[in-house]
Amino acid sequence: MYKLFRLFHTVQYLKCRQIYFRLFYYIRKLLRQLSGFSYPLSIVSQPAQLSLRPSIPLTNALLDREFVFLNKSFVFLNKIDWNFSTYGKLWTYNLTYFEYLNQSKMQQDEGLLLIKDFIDQMLSVKDGLESFPIALRGVNWIKFLTKYEIRDQKIDDSLYAQYKILLDNLEYHLLGNHLLENGFSLLFGAYYFKDEELYTKAKEILITELDEQVLRDGAHFELSPMYHQIMLLRLLDSINLVQNNSWKKSDLLTLLKDKASLMLGWLNAIAFDDGTIPLLNDSSFNITPTTNELNLYAEQLKVKKGSVILKESGYRKVKKDRYECIIDVGNIGPDYIPGHAHSDTFNFIMHVDGKPLIVDTGLSTYETNQRRMIERSTSAHNTVEVDGLNQSEVWGGFRVARRAKIIHLDENSHIIEATHDGYKRIGVLHTRKFTVNERSIVIEDYINSASKHQCIAYIHFHPKVRPVIKDNKIIIDQTGIIIDNAIKIEIGAYQYAPEFNKLNEAVSVKIAFENRLKMEIQIS
Repeated sequence: MYKLFRLFHTVQYLKCRQIYFRLFYYIRKLLRQLSGFSYPLSIVSQPAQLSLRPSIPLTNALLDREFVFLNKSFVFLNKIDWNFSTYGKLWTYNLTYFEYLNQSKMQQDEGLLLIKDFIDQMLSVKDGLESFPIALRGVNWIKFLTKYEIRDQKIDDSLYAQYKILLDNLEYHLLGNHLLENGFSLLFGAYYFKDEELYTKAKEILITELDEQVLRDGAHFELSPMYHQIMLLRLLDSINLVQNNSWKKSDLLTLLKDKASLMLGWLNAIAFDDGTIPLLNDSSFNITPTTNELNLYAEQLKVKKGSVILKESGYRKVKKDRYECIIDVGNIGPDYIPGHAHSDTFNFIMHVDGKPLIVDTGLSTYETNQRRMIERSTSAHNTVEVDGLNQSEVWGGFRVARRAKIIHLDENSHIIEATHDGYKRIGVLHTRKFTVNERSIVIEDYINSASKHQCIAYIHFHPKVRPVIKDNKIIIDQTGIIIDNAIKIEIGAYQYAPEFNKLNEAVSVKIAFENRLKMEIQIS
């Protein structure tokens, strides 16, 4: 019964469009299997010669036949297995994205061999012919072919056929960043083939989705700084395409630049002084270009950084001479696509003297396993867990049932106070108040309930930080955290996940309390 209840609270947030297309694609697939339908894998095309400025060079993911994605490597001694699944679906996806075509050490001949090998095996390719990898691969092939001014009819005809498959399988059942990636890729395909049908659909998707997915403060609405960087890169690449090629030039350029300016402003507002992003929600290092690289690329394209105030994203940033602190007082993201959200309301991350002190646990996997559940859980974040429950019911890798909502928010230049109702199912409201001073932050938690509950506040420290507990104080070099009203304070261990498939041993502190807790982080 609980599973049905949880499922109901998950699907009730889906848009009618998502439900319709899930059913439509499922029924269509069954009918096509009965009829023996298959897509043509080559369609005669007449591509145009494009002009593109160099984009951001990607890290080397392929050297001497060794493919390295997500910190896992594999060498194909003979034939490449484009369905290689030992390391999970995301690794297989990365193999078929072909982003390595645009790495700094990729040679033209090697790239052509890889493309043609994929084409020769396309009849047996599975995951790589899904919409998302087709979309990313299309952009990467076009970048590569344009860079070297390659004209190869076999490649072009295969690419055109793949775009027709994508057009017939747009990810309306998922929406979010998936559909936006579809739109960006269709724009590249439209320009490359001068195809009006591809362009019309690309324009429709981009106008609609950019308007919805870029919030007023510039954040991408899934609230992951990593995905924000990815979407910003796609925007900048699309500006590069439209700005440097005359076909349809005036239609989308203003929209693309306006949204890129906003997103660039948000990224610089949320990033720490060292340029790193906070690992909020599904975020990881070394997946995307850095903030500095995106700034430079935008400057080359004459895209100006927008002036933004953090608001609609729910994130706030406190910046003083000695410390920076990111605070989450927002909802978990779009209700109909919360797959990259964590149960982390009132989480905070802090750098002191330019170095990470208090961190988010991070992201190491997209596999539906126990590790994924841990990383999305409330106890993996710097917030309060009540009765061992998650504030928002994350489950199944990318699902969320009941979710915490902000029901009160009051803020000024010194105080941020908010209340969420994630625990209302057990009769609890949680209020957290941040009081900001020049060399300290006071964090006060209030549990509003008619009955007693087991409450635990978590603090996760960077692996280089080794805190010591003395009486009611947590001591870390020149920083101390004074605790009031705690029942028990204990040091524990956790695994910090700064990158996919990378876990570092680190220290956390669990603070048990009843109705009220006060923590003062002091910087001496």
